[in-house]
Amino acid sequence: MLSRLSRRCYCTSVHRPWLFLGLGNPGDKYKGTRHNIGFEMIDTFAESVGIQMNLVNFKAIMGQGFVDDLPVILAKPQTYMNLSGESSGPLAAYYKLPLNRVLVVHDDMQLPCGVLRLQEKGGHGCHNGLKSVMNHFRGNREFARLRIGIGKPPGQMDPKAFLLQKFSMAARERMDGALAEGVDALKLVLSKDFGESWRLFNVEQKYKHLRQHTIIAA
Repeated sequence: MLSRLSRRCYCTSVHRPWLFLGLGNPGDKYKGTRHNIGFEMIDTFAESVGIQMNLVNFKAIMGQGFVDDLPVILAKPQTYMNLSGESSGPLAAYYKLPLNRVLVVHDDMQLPCGVLRLQEKGGHGCHNGLKSVMNHFRGNREFARLRIGIGKPPGQMDPKAFLLQKFSMAARERMDGALAEGVDALKLVLSKDFGESWRLFNVEQKYKHLRQHTIIAA
């Protein structure tokens, strides 16, 4: 259970905390599936900065810590994807966070596999997890996202089945590289405001995808 002292410490820090929310489904059944890449990103980031994911509250597995002198709250809602807002809404409210201090990490079928995109705000794009988060933020879409591309379903494959599949060996290799780049992206969010640095990151990701196509074509 989170203590009042913990909340007071974070909310009265010199720097306002960031809340990073990774979306996914709980349980071993869904571990390693495309729809759970948000969970993986949070775990990878937590390990890289030495934050333990050892708290359970607000229907989420959580971790708290500092990156340099910046307070960070990490959370993986355990409500299942379509109800992610039931966790994220109360969590942001408890810490009295404005939405410009919230970033949601999620899978995205509109981006090529392994390509990342930082986004200042936006709609839900038919992503049910994002839709739930927005609903519990009273329809407000003014929160940042780290979108992680998983590619589109092949042929006539049902998108729902595609999301709940595990990655192929080649896709898994690309995703492992993307997770490492995602750590850098989240550190960039902590170190700078949205602006030129985020734009340059997105451009680099775009050209990474183009380079991948060039290599395959060759």
